[in-house]
Amino acid sequence: MNQELLRQLSVITEEERSILSGSKEVNRALYYDSEKSRGASNEIDYARVLTNGKLIDLRPHVRFIHFPRHTHNFVEFIYMCQGSTTHIIDGQTIVLREGDLLFLNQHAAQEILPAGENDIAVNFMILPEFFDTAFRMMGNEDNALRTFIISCLTEQNRGGNYLYFQVADVLPIQNLMENLIWIMKSDLPNRRSLSQHTMGLLFLLLTNYADKISVSGSSYEQNMIIHLLSYVENNYKNASLSVFAQQNSIDDYTLSRMIKKNTGSTFKELLQEKRLNQSCFLLTNTDLSVADIAIAVGYDNTSFFHRLFRRTYDMSPKEYRAKEGISSDT
Repeated sequence: MNQELLRQLSVITEEERSILSGSKEVNRALYYDSEKSRGASNEIDYARVLTNGKLIDLRPHVRFIHFPRHTHNFVEFIYMCQGSTTHIIDGQTIVLREGDLLFLNQHAAQEILPAGENDIAVNFMILPEFFDTAFRMMGNEDNALRTFIISCLTEQNRGGNYLYFQVADVLPIQNLMENLIWIMKSDLPNRRSLSQHTMGLLFLLLTNYADKISVSGSSYEQNMIIHLLSYVENNYKNASLSVFAQQNSIDDYTLSRMIKKNTGSTFKELLQEKRLNQSCFLLTNTDLSVADIAIAVGYDNTSFFHRLFRRTYDMSPKEYRAKEGISSDT
């Protein structure tokens, strides 16, 4: 990370000076609603950490103190800039190391162990509506993996309330995180738009690294589904339920039930959706013949591809291409 940015994030805050002077507990007035606090509420309130109508803000992670178990009525996103921090989320212990990302939805219960002076993390506090632009940026194409990841951030009890990305070795993601922090610390008039688009790019990249994602440590099913959806996304031409099941030491029947339960679709439907989406992309962005496109997405039988395409889009591939403004001879 840029050393000047790291220096700014390392400055001892007023809150931390109070802790170092002898304060033994987190200053509740900085995080909790005053009315709820009288009832010993453990929910951090967005109105305390997101002021003046902001949809997103950041603050360096408070060090030197144990942050007791709490929830929050916003999405939290933690980026580890240097060192490490230990988090206990829904009973699972996660040690964030330099370059790691951790997303927690509004239902996660979190406890944080004390961090040292050289353990530098940034907390992003985000209201769900902030993601509207970011998710739209990820394209109009239906993407089962993207949809599933979004659901993990917005829905409760899907097997886990957090997403943990071990992406320290992925340079584009590290660069985007540094850019996002710079943007958030700036006074640019279009800061919100810039941060939303940067977040969109970040999510677009993260969906390419599903092998580096962990959902709640106890959520075997969610982790399996994320890897299955990534497998379909990247191997749609030759993807096979049996091959994936064998590679992951699970029987076909159990895997099929797991897919249906978590996505609402069968493996065949997920694969077909991806192949057709890709064929639409090739029809509108290349001059490949329809026959070549059919083969490219995994259909050796061009007649079957034509029937499937028409049944799905109520037009032939040639008509679809003409409708999108690209001419073709087939």
